[in-house]
Amino acid sequence: MDRLEETLVALRQIMRATDLSGRSLARETGLSTSQLLAMQALKSGDEMTAGAIAKEVNLSQATISSLIDKLEGRGLVMRERGSTDKRKVYVVLTHAGEELLSQAPTALQDRFSEKFEELEDWEQGMIAAAMGRVASMMGASNIDAAPVLHTGAIDKTPV
Repeated sequence: MDRLEETLVALRQIMRATDLSGRSLARETGLSTSQLLAMQALKSGDEMTAGAIAKEVNLSQATISSLIDKLEGRGLVMRERGSTDKRKVYVVLTHAGEELLSQAPTALQDRFSEKFEELEDWEQGMIAAAMGRVASMMGASNIDAAPVLHTGAIDKTPV
């Protein structure tokens, strides 16, 4: 196999791994990867507004608001007014949300993050540069994409 074929196979493997992981997560929990990441951010126990969650998981405020609406509709999170500042609305995990989160498998993104952090700084830089170059070669540099390993729309619950 030549280098082009090796590269295309590796790209396809990454795409398939992302898709399969998302499908598995949806099958086991009914959550998308981005919903799981938002819930994991809430697990820290700190009071978090939608804006704080958006910043934590690197998604837009609009996307997080949509995710929270869906999670709230399923009874996994709830919104509460602040006790000291009634203008602030915090998002908190419900008991059902905590239970689901405790049983959820580790997201592909979390597994990747752990392995990536173990790499030397130069290796991380090399991978980031190579992936940026690949995105550019595919004409994808200007496509808006969140730093989430998930296929399809970020704020949609997979079926």
